[in-house]
Amino acid sequence: MSRAPRIAVFGSVNMDLVAYVDRVPSSGETVTGTAFRQVPGGKGANQAVAAARAGAETAFLGAVGDDSFGEELRANLVDCDIDVSGLRTAPGASGVAHIVVDGGGGNSIIVVPGANGTVTATAAGDAAVIGARDALLLQLELPMEAVVDAARTGRRLGVPVYLTPAPARELPAELLESVDVLVPNEHEAAAITGLTDPHAALEALVELVPEVLLTMGEAGALHGRRGAKPVHVPARRVEAVDTTAAGDTYCGAFAVARAEGNTPEDAMRFAAAAAALSVQRHGAASSIPTRAEIAAYVAADGPVDD
Repeated sequence: MSRAPRIAVFGSVNMDLVAYVDRVPSSGETVTGTAFRQVPGGKGANQAVAAARAGAETAFLGAVGDDSFGEELRANLVDCDIDVSGLRTAPGASGVAHIVVDGGGGNSIIVVPGANGTVTATAAGDAAVIGARDALLLQLELPMEAVVDAARTGRRLGVPVYLTPAPARELPAELLESVDVLVPNEHEAAAITGLTDPHAALEALVELVPEVLLTMGEAGALHGRRGAKPVHVPARRVEAVDTTAAGDTYCGAFAVARAEGNTPEDAMRFAAAAAALSVQRHGAASSIPTRAEIAAYVAADGPVDD
């Protein structure tokens, strides 16, 4: 591809309120945290930042509130060179996510949708943005009817549709029929298929959509396509401090690499390097690496898990 890939993301944007603790408290228990950070996030915005930093011309479609968080969230996307002409402002609060990160880098998240919940369909002008792109990235932090509408728009315009099915929920047939690439983690794949073995879940998911990228954290990722042998690419061995945006980083980087014409396996290696860098940093969008950082990490060909 002689030009930079063009990616559209239709999704959520939140302000992440992150508390770091040695261990997550049990119900009714109070523990002392080790740090607190307020950083931009949201699965949609994270994927947009990941795509932009991986080298794509990226447009974000969604909504923020008319509060101070909304101003900060919009400004952060602009600072990341993301086109926000399709980012609406809704009356009321912006979306927020309350995140607890434990000593091992794992996290628990409570999302309060705020303005994200006002997005119930694509808006005037969204189709023009989507149609000019090489891929459309979707998640499930917006109302389902909006996600279905956007997916159908992508399918109608011939734009490859990527769906990260998170938070996990039942996926309606009208959504699946418009999805080209499903990007679940192993827990989401199990929730959709009822199968806990990732390889079995991958096989079942490929019956639903043409292509599946199943991420498994430290175990790497599996890729499956109809009529093709599954591919496994291991994860990099790193010391994780915060895994909050790892999956979104992986998805955004993978979509960019595929739009550039890379094979699924090469795109997975590029995405694995991006995710490995992100988990070694705190925060969501703030942890996502640049293309230069990813390329240097790939070139270094550091150790991977077998």
